[in-house]
Amino acid sequence: MSPFFLNDEFFDSLESSIQEIEHANTLPPLCYTDAGFFDFEKRALFDHEWLCVGRVDWLPNPGDFYTTTVVNEPIVVVHDRDGTIRAMSSVCQHRAMLVAEGAGNTRTFTCPYHHWVYNLKGDLINAPAMEKTCNFHKETSGLPNFKLEIWHGFIFINFDDDAKPLAPRLTALEPILANYEIASAEGPAPDRDIQYPFSWKVMFENNNDGYHANRLHQGEFHDYIPSELAEFPEFLPEETAGFYRTNGTLHKDASFNPTQKALMPVFPKLNDEERNRMAFANLPPSLSLVLTCDAVIYLILRADGPESHQLDLGVLFAKGAMDDPEFDKKMEMVVERALDINAQDIHVDELVQKGLRSRYAPRGRYSWQEGAQRQFNTWLVPRYRAQWEQMKRKSQ
Repeated sequence: MSPFFLNDEFFDSLESSIQEIEHANTLPPLCYTDAGFFDFEKRALFDHEWLCVGRVDWLPNPGDFYTTTVVNEPIVVVHDRDGTIRAMSSVCQHRAMLVAEGAGNTRTFTCPYHHWVYNLKGDLINAPAMEKTCNFHKETSGLPNFKLEIWHGFIFINFDDDAKPLAPRLTALEPILANYEIASAEGPAPDRDIQYPFSWKVMFENNNDGYHANRLHQGEFHDYIPSELAEFPEFLPEETAGFYRTNGTLHKDASFNPTQKALMPVFPKLNDEERNRMAFANLPPSLSLVLTCDAVIYLILRADGPESHQLDLGVLFAKGAMDDPEFDKKMEMVVERALDINAQDIHVDELVQKGLRSRYAPRGRYSWQEGAQRQFNTWLVPRYRAQWEQMKRKSQ
């Protein structure tokens, strides 16, 4: 049964969040807090959209694997011996024990409970003492595999076997990303499984938001990237699976570190325009990219509840940057500034989540500097409405 507030009136009210920015207002607060709405959202978004679960460079060698979760689905991603990257459920098809934990290198996945053994393709290759079980067939008891695409080195899965390919719906982002050569970029191991007590949408909106940059992060943290130099594309294709914004900088080769300038090698293909701005690309519901002249910060958001999510946070540099003898020292400076800015963001995200629970939480109005929030809404609202219409048809 749907929550009482999921009705035509509610979904009609969402249309005001996708009007032109001068007229638009924010989504209803319950979209960020309500457990019933999160259950609806899982069906509307997470059951059908492409979800980022990591990067190819996390799996450099055949047999390498790591585990993750999205909307509480346990997943194992593996570099098969034939060179293929695969993603599958890590739930044993016997008694639902997880067949993999953490990360490592393996030739097979063995369930520790009853020792069912699966190969790296997910095929069940051994099931002890099952010879007396009627109508049991190993070939139909493998680990469910997920539809998978690799885009700029990022691994995406889809729970929907009929989902349209991802890459053709991201062509609008290619001119913004191409010169960073993200697929071949390198970086240290990411910080994984960071738990946050607020909605994935609260963090996604903060990642998108240039309006707060010179206010919350005022001073040396962000004044050289002024909010008034934010720009938003006038048109994005209706079928796009991502969006972006750019923000001019007050000097060339600006970057997030105490020097405010590039510490690492500048991505060699960047042109003058790209070296005088930053870019922010977003692929909801799971990936945000911050693109500077010498670093690409990536945030992989993994929703696990209406008011919580996990995050994998990493940074990428131009190929060869890590060979610099001074790399570790420079990396400390990058991390120092990132942690300072992140602490401010996380503090307000936690307070926003508390405010959204209030009876006085508004459907507020936007500044023109929040154009990316409207872009996010124009991605969300049609998907919410499509799911609602489908639910209505099934109930008739």
